Amino acid sequence: MIMQRTIQKTIKVVGIGLHSGHKVTATLRPAPAGTGLVYTRTDVTPNVHFKCTAEAVRDTQLCTALVNEDGVRISTVEHLSAALFALGIDNLYIDVDAPEIPVMDGSAYPFIYQISSVGIKELHAPKEFIKVIRPVKVQDGDKWAMLEPSTSGLQMSLTVDFKHPAIESTNQHIDICFSGELFRDEISKARTFCFLKDVEFMHAHNLALGGSLDNAIVLDDYNVVNEEGLRYEDEFVKHKLLDAIGDLYMSNRTILGRFSAHKTGHHLNNMMLRELLSRSDCYELVTFDENVQERKTSLSFLAPLGLARV
Repeated sequence: MIMQRTIQKTIKVVGIGLHSGHKVTATLRPAPAGTGLVYTRTDVTPNVHFKCTAEAVRDTQLCTALVNEDGVRISTVEHLSAALFALGIDNLYIDVDAPEIPVMDGSAYPFIYQISSVGIKELHAPKEFIKVIRPVKVQDGDKWAMLEPSTSGLQMSLTVDFKHPAIESTNQHIDICFSGELFRDEISKARTFCFLKDVEFMHAHNLALGGSLDNAIVLDDYNVVNEEGLRYEDEFVKHKLLDAIGDLYMSNRTILGRFSAHKTGHHLNNMMLRELLSRSDCYELVTFDENVQERKTSLSFLAPLGLARV
């Protein structure tokens, strides 16, 4: 039976806020079955809580941000969200003492590492999945994203199109069958990237004050500025894939389907998720506690990190 999961014990994750440049502490605490992913701003009185849903995402400029009716926000949740998806974490309290999650090194790997170090706990409740049963597509100009039925868990095909020498020299397309092991080893370390001219502009306007070569790939007009270069030869498209995984997990449920996209970003990813969830004829919520053969076929993509008990 595929069960819901949380972490074994509390973790404190400390880093720099991408936007503020200030020290940020995020405390991840175990949560019981049925809680979901709950973010809390502990630096405001009274504390403000955000249940992780597609509708809670109300700002997608430069990051994915949860924003309530009063304008209180928690930004840059997408990298942590991607790590939680890959590790199969359904239930978690995430307390943060700032308006943003720490950016760490600009990837999802630090979260994977810290959560793996304390372990994952299975809970006594079945895990629900969103199974795509009819195609859904959204478009914004020449950008588009689509979800279709799949017989192989989560499949992802993504293309970016950046007219920059350092990016054009890399593969700008990726097509994978998702697994926890593949994400950890081949995708999770892909960092966010930006252009030097944009960094200078943002810093001049008190934006992205925490951005640096320690937490992003920075490009000048021709090359990667970072002395160590790229972690993967196709790190740019892999980071866009990482972002899409995190954005789609704003549903708080693993999607079983084929996700295809061209030039997508946080806004289009959220549009895609909202469109799917608004179309009750295009998906169904499923658990896997009876049909053993279907479970082996559809959920084998969870097995490499020990997330599926078959």
